[in-house]
Amino acid sequence: MSQITSAQLHTDPAQFPGVDVYAVAGNPISHSKSPAIHQRFSEQSNQKMHYGRLQPELGKFKTAAQAFFAAGGKGMNVTVPFKLDAQALADVLTPRAQLAGAVNTLRIEDGKIFGDNTDGAGLVRDLLAQGIQIQGSRILLLGAGGASRGVLGPLLEQSPKELIIANRSKAKADELVQLFSNLAASLNVIFHTVSLGDLEDVGKTTSPFDLIINATAAGLSDESPISDDAASNVFTPQSFAYDMVYGKVTALMQQALHRGARVSDGLGMLVEQAADAFLIWRGTQLTDVIDSRAVLAELRNS
Repeated sequence: MSQITSAQLHTDPAQFPGVDVYAVAGNPISHSKSPAIHQRFSEQSNQKMHYGRLQPELGKFKTAAQAFFAAGGKGMNVTVPFKLDAQALADVLTPRAQLAGAVNTLRIEDGKIFGDNTDGAGLVRDLLAQGIQIQGSRILLLGAGGASRGVLGPLLEQSPKELIIANRSKAKADELVQLFSNLAASLNVIFHTVSLGDLEDVGKTTSPFDLIINATAAGLSDESPISDDAASNVFTPQSFAYDMVYGKVTALMQQALHRGARVSDGLGMLVEQAADAFLIWRGTQLTDVIDSRAVLAELRNS
């Protein structure tokens, strides 16, 4: 195997003797807050570890990840656009990674690479920490791509009364409903799809939602996935709008605020999914030692 250089990986385990090395892999990756988050978790729990960034070339994730683990790397977070590559790389997938259809957390044990997905758990933990009642609620999930698939299992496991997926392509949303229908049925969750147009129709969207989650990328381009007409049907002052995009007030959040609803961006989800990954790597005995909400508060104030 070719020698690893720090220029290739930005974090070569060979440069950190006696320290467990972890990394986040993505392209681009320089903006990632994950190193700062895991640095704080390691300080809170007195763990001796280093966490860096990897930026594999597109199409070369497998080579970079295998080199990282061969050089002694212990674990890896994976972000856009490599979550499917990480799933393909893993020798063993956890049940929630299988359901999510993607992997965002890798660890190596006895020469085998294990793949997990902590995104859905991170979302649920952030919602609960913000006092959002998921059990018995009516949820609207916007989008039917990988982000939606990654959080559906944990959301359904919270036993909402109803979960509706709305997507530009209703056929794609229908595929997700089919994939998760057994889980939803086992928990007595009303689970189905609507078109984005249906949200504008008072005859088809007759009551607002308790929780609206945007899992589309619309917020990145300052657009909302739903029209103002739909927003008037979807939101009330009792609603909570959550956008997975973080770092700004998105168009969807603005629509919700104009109708008196509470809002949140996705920074808490980022921190909570990182906390889940940290405990997978370092041990669940540290659950009460790390303080994810303190880390989130620090990020919000930085």
